[in-house]
Amino acid sequence: MKNNLTAYLALIMVCFFWGTTYLAARIGVSGFPALFFMGFRNVVAGVLLLFFLILKNRSFPWKWADIGLQLVPGWCMITFGTGLVGWCVQFIPSGLAALLYATVPLFTILINIAARKEERLNAHVGAGVLLGLAGVMLVFKDNLEYLADRNSFLGICVTLASCVSWCLGGLYTKSFPGRTDSFFNAAIQMTAGGIGLFVLSAFNEDWTNLPVMQTQSVLALLYLIFFGSILAFGSYLFAMSRLPAGLVSIYAYINPLVALVLGFFILDEKITWLTTLAFAVTLGGVFLVNRGYQVQKRKNSLTLINSHE
Repeated sequence: MKNNLTAYLALIMVCFFWGTTYLAARIGVSGFPALFFMGFRNVVAGVLLLFFLILKNRSFPWKWADIGLQLVPGWCMITFGTGLVGWCVQFIPSGLAALLYATVPLFTILINIAARKEERLNAHVGAGVLLGLAGVMLVFKDNLEYLADRNSFLGICVTLASCVSWCLGGLYTKSFPGRTDSFFNAAIQMTAGGIGLFVLSAFNEDWTNLPVMQTQSVLALLYLIFFGSILAFGSYLFAMSRLPAGLVSIYAYINPLVALVLGFFILDEKITWLTTLAFAVTLGGVFLVNRGYQVQKRKNSLTLINSHE
């Protein structure tokens, strides 16, 4: 019971802090090459977290097999996942990037059903996914003009591709959890993913004028390292190890809401009646997804009990 409560608290932190990272990334990349910025953020966060765990005398099976198991999710979720979003927010608003990432639950559940037969789509979960996406579309309706701009359209396409990559990485960790704990996994994945971003940056960005820094960019970098990476990513992996993948993915419904509220208070963006309606519809979707997994869990428990009678 205690572990389950901790997992839900971890999910709440993911829902909030990752909702703030889109705005922080948009501010941060204004003073750095985008891929370099995201790579630096993750490598520093990964090394700091690993160093902290060593200081706390946490014991790990220091074998290449255990470390190697975290490389694929690191590249999927960091390099080709959130790392690319840092590049995309140069061309699209942070709120729109967050809205696009609300497709993560749909991709997660569909891939999960195909790959893991024990998790099935029931009526509640299916309705919740559709309702959540409908809420996202209500807000997305106000951003259709970005489809007409070439760079913005490319940013939208790359963001959607990064969503799929993120889902594959998350489900990989669910299928191959390894023997190490969530925070060790997060440290290795962030470090590996950050190195991958450095490689992409070396081939696509100019490093001759580094560092190109501004005070607000440095502050955004520090925030992303400690809250967006170490705290939130570690919490995400912990929640994934304790809760159903489809349930954990509801953070992608809440992140856009957080991003929009931040835009209202920090950037003075307007929240229209359409946005308010989207809040209600999206949260309704979150409720149905949660309800669906509760129903599924009860059915599985009853089936197990009946099989032993």
